[in-house]
Amino acid sequence: TAEDGSAYRFYYEPDCCASCDIEDIAGDLGDLLGSPILFAYESSSDPEPTEGHHPRDSYTWTFYRFGTINGTVVVRWLGESNGGYSESVSFEKIPASAER
Repeated sequence: TAEDGSAYRFYYEPDCCASCDIEDIAGDLGDLLGSPILFAYESSSDPEPTEGHHPRDSYTWTFYRFGTINGTVVVRWLGESNGGYSESVSFEKIPASAER
């Protein structure tokens, strides 16, 4: 939720042959509270998955980095599919009618 009261979310819309889940959060989420976000960006890659992980036909790593004066938080998502479905995370402003 922003200082002006607007709210945002990032999420994955489930599909029959795909999934996308948060694999890891590095940093303290508390560092993002009460301070202006100085930077926020997304990057994606498709390196080999971690040891012991059995991917589907296709996979995408997506990293979201958020920084404030207090620290940086990196949220790592892993999307997997049979190759025919989206593995991307969505980011959107929550419509005012749906905000708390």
